[in-house]
Amino acid sequence: MPFIDSLPHVKGRLVENAPLSRLSWFRTGGPADVLFEPADEADLVSFLRHVPGDVPITVIGVGSNLLVRDGGVEGVVIRLGRAFSQIDVRGDVVKAGAGAMDVHVARAAQKAGLTGLEFMVGVPGTVGGALPMNAGAYGVEIKDVLIHAHGVDRYGHVHELRAADFNFGYRSSNPETKNLIFTRASFQAHTGDPAEILFRMEEISAERQESQPIGTRTGGSTFKNPEGKKAWELIDAAGCRGMRIGDAQVSEKHCNFLLNLGSATAAQIEELGEAVRAKVLEKTGVELEWEIRRIGRTAEEQTSA
Repeated sequence: MPFIDSLPHVKGRLVENAPLSRLSWFRTGGPADVLFEPADEADLVSFLRHVPGDVPITVIGVGSNLLVRDGGVEGVVIRLGRAFSQIDVRGDVVKAGAGAMDVHVARAAQKAGLTGLEFMVGVPGTVGGALPMNAGAYGVEIKDVLIHAHGVDRYGHVHELRAADFNFGYRSSNPETKNLIFTRASFQAHTGDPAEILFRMEEISAERQESQPIGTRTGGSTFKNPEGKKAWELIDAAGCRGMRIGDAQVSEKHCNFLLNLGSATAAQIEELGEAVRAKVLEKTGVELEWEIRRIGRTAEEQTSA
């Protein structure tokens, strides 16, 4: 029996052998055995309650900080799409679905005359991805504005977590949060001047445009900043700016970004990242930690399987 036929009935979409390269900003990687796009939270809960426990589950957003390996992803990949992208402003609280783009949350707050969420215009990706990694930009992080969030565990149980439950750190949170599929969150904002808020958002956008390779095939910041240091400065000091393997390149504009110049494979991008880590360790004694999330099988692993 085909694998897809062994999965529970859903209201949303189940797609077999679904290409993931088009869903990754790197535009690389193999397919998902099955891609599931739930119709709503109830559909997600029902699926998780009935899917066999030995089926691997992987969750992705818009693929902004993601490297999908060339052999694809085993089991079911869950993607929270348009059904989870609603944004609702009530008083000084902004409620957003996990599929909502961070930039759209910032814009909704600005239109409502609310300040505090401007930084989200500088965070690529969705709310669901921003939560467990405590995404941030320009001195503000998710931990500074989160009120609470709802997530579903592997067995279909819904959990409500307050900000303190995440035990947020720099680009990290309680490891248990990584076992949840976040569906929605509420953020605390404050009344402000819409014009001033817009001005600050435009400043952030302009600074990103000037300093980062916006509009390229990239996965955003590749490595976390080590405590007290900046990853890009370490990479530059190790002589890695512009370094290439095939069509994978360290950005010359901002060397904590890896680029796919056209036909790079995920393996080449990952190999380049590991080469950068090795050079930085040799030159500075600092071991960089990946910030980009890497999922799936290598092409060799897929062939042997």
